[in-house]
Amino acid sequence: MPRSKKGKRGSGKPGVKNGLKGESGASDDELMSDILSHYSSASEGTSVLEEGTGSEQVDEQTAQEETEDKLKQCIDNLMDKSAKTRLAALESLRQAFSSRVLCDFLIERRLTISDCLERSLKKGSGEEQAAAATVFALLCIQLGGGDEAEEGFKMLRPILTALLIDNSASIGARQSCARALGMCCYVSAAEDGEDLVKSLTLLENVFMASYPNKEGNLPASKPGSPVLHSTALQAWSLLVTLCPASKLSELLDFHLPKLQACLQSSDVNYRIAVGETIALLVELGRDIDEEFEVEDSESLCECLKSLATDSNKHRAKNDRRKQRSIFREVLHYIENEDFTEEKIRFGVESVYIDTWMRRRIYDAFKEILESGVRHHLQFNSLLRDIFGLGAPLILDATVKGNKISRFEKHLFNSAAFKARTKQRNKVRDKRADVM
Repeated sequence: MPRSKKGKRGSGKPGVKNGLKGESGASDDELMSDILSHYSSASEGTSVLEEGTGSEQVDEQTAQEETEDKLKQCIDNLMDKSAKTRLAALESLRQAFSSRVLCDFLIERRLTISDCLERSLKKGSGEEQAAAATVFALLCIQLGGGDEAEEGFKMLRPILTALLIDNSASIGARQSCARALGMCCYVSAAEDGEDLVKSLTLLENVFMASYPNKEGNLPASKPGSPVLHSTALQAWSLLVTLCPASKLSELLDFHLPKLQACLQSSDVNYRIAVGETIALLVELGRDIDEEFEVEDSESLCECLKSLATDSNKHRAKNDRRKQRSIFREVLHYIENEDFTEEKIRFGVESVYIDTWMRRRIYDAFKEILESGVRHHLQFNSLLRDIFGLGAPLILDATVKGNKISRFEKHLFNSAAFKARTKQRNKVRDKRADVM
């Protein structure tokens, strides 16, 4: 899904001073608590912009300056000798980046932060590597997918790649790298066919380890591998939404039969990831060819029915319930092209999740932004562009009271998404030559 590049390449400060807890006058936990407290109060005050008194404006400016000072201290702490201090700083930045839009603050410091994240990815423990990869994905989202995010992605992609394919690295770190690789490529290199193909291939090499062997048998699952394969598959499926028709046809022919076999996996979460990916691939296939049909669709539907009605007592009740719910949706779509629409509300607006592609994109951002996804839908230009929401709304109290009808919002969202789909298909054709 193409996006216009925003911003120009700029030079950030190449280094930072080593920040010590004694200099900040507060512990790491207190620092994180203060930052989140400031962002929580600031978020409440900015959902609706109203005319205020001069003193209120001064208070808001003061709070903003205090918050930025604490964030600067966190960035300094990324270079601290103490692993505990670095981890606390990464967690503070993760929560701040996910709960607020900070592009203006970060754009001048992106190189400094990227340098610190690179050091954590190279030399940190598994926990620190996982946290650094997540913060880097958030940084790319904050920078809006422009030149600055692309520059950071090209800088850290080799390190993310090396960690992802390193069998000796911790599963948590590899999982976080897979998620970051998919998201950063999606927002930063969507128009670069070469980067897209490289990332797709890398992620494929990870989850294809769970594919059936020549005899048609699934390999024995190693400890931690299902969660890694699930994450790599989900990151891969996010990037598949950017592929041109020629590449999509190639991927469908190769992967759909293999994924169908993986529905027999012993891990419930991996089965669910596989089922959702199958539905997405079928939807994309129908998008480029109205007469697209799944090979051996009867066998696939029988397998999906079995999973949608699974009552195996050896599986946990919650796992069975979750699996049945997901596979009922997948089965209904494969058989009838029926998708269960979901409405996401934020502020006075809503976005409708009415396709598997839209769900995969939304879920990918939600996995990284967590509870902050609604705030970013409201104020982050990148997410608003992706979901066809237009520029962030600036409302006063009067406008807030006049809510748009559900039907009007649905029509607006549908029209915006159709326009984006047409534009995406045009860019797909341009990328086809590169691939």
